[in-house]
Amino acid sequence: MAEIIDGKAIAAEVRSEVAGRVAELGRQGVSVRLDVILVGENPASVTYVRNKENDCAEVGIESRVHRFPEDASQEGLERLVEELNAAEEVSGFFVQLPLPEHVDQNGLLAGISPDKDVDGLVPLSAGRLALGLPALLPCTPHGVLQLLKRSGVEIEGRRAAVLGRSNLVGKPAAQLLLRENATVTICHSRTRDLAEVTSRADILVVAAGKRGVVGADHVKEGAVVVDVGIHRTEEGGLTGDVDFEAVEPKASAITPVPGGVGPMTRAMLLYNTLEAARGR
Repeated sequence: MAEIIDGKAIAAEVRSEVAGRVAELGRQGVSVRLDVILVGENPASVTYVRNKENDCAEVGIESRVHRFPEDASQEGLERLVEELNAAEEVSGFFVQLPLPEHVDQNGLLAGISPDKDVDGLVPLSAGRLALGLPALLPCTPHGVLQLLKRSGVEIEGRRAAVLGRSNLVGKPAAQLLLRENATVTICHSRTRDLAEVTSRADILVVAAGKRGVVGADHVKEGAVVVDVGIHRTEEGGLTGDVDFEAVEPKASAITPVPGGVGPMTRAMLLYNTLEAARGR
């Protein structure tokens, strides 16, 4: 039976550490503040932002939400980005995605200073990561790395495969594993003999965006499997990109859905906000 990697417990550990460091900065007269740009009333986005506000309150980070109507102009949004970049009292900020179709998302995100890019998504942040320079790391890939390290998984010298090549998860996850001296293979929907490739990996990170795409034949005996995917089932529950019931008996450790990577993504946003404040 595989060890179940408890993302909720590890995320609570990260939040506790962040809270302690935020309090320490407060004693030195340094405040920590996270701002959010929210456009429209997408129910999922509204819920995510509310959860992030609650997370900030838990660890002592001030949070502010800048709300715009669905028809907000590109110019108005870009003007606010410039203001937040310049505001000394703002440690970091992010734009809640998705945005309405009329907004140039890439253009808007590109205007965020990498020193305040707590999502770790702007081109300059991605470039810093690729070059091994100091950077605020994308929250989900960094959460994956912290799950592995805090669970005692040895990374150096091991074979790792990342299924998925998105800018949000797949590519940065591969870069972070490479930085930890793993030998990394990136797989995707066009990879031939996918199961043959992934079943050689000691560590398999699955971020394919397709429900149940990874089964037992994709996994090496004793591998560590991290499932980044999240999908709503017909019954209203949640499941991932990995067929948990089929893979769990074969893996040495595996993350569940829910309760695995998801809580870590939120925790690493708090961590990045702290790091941005410390960087000032």
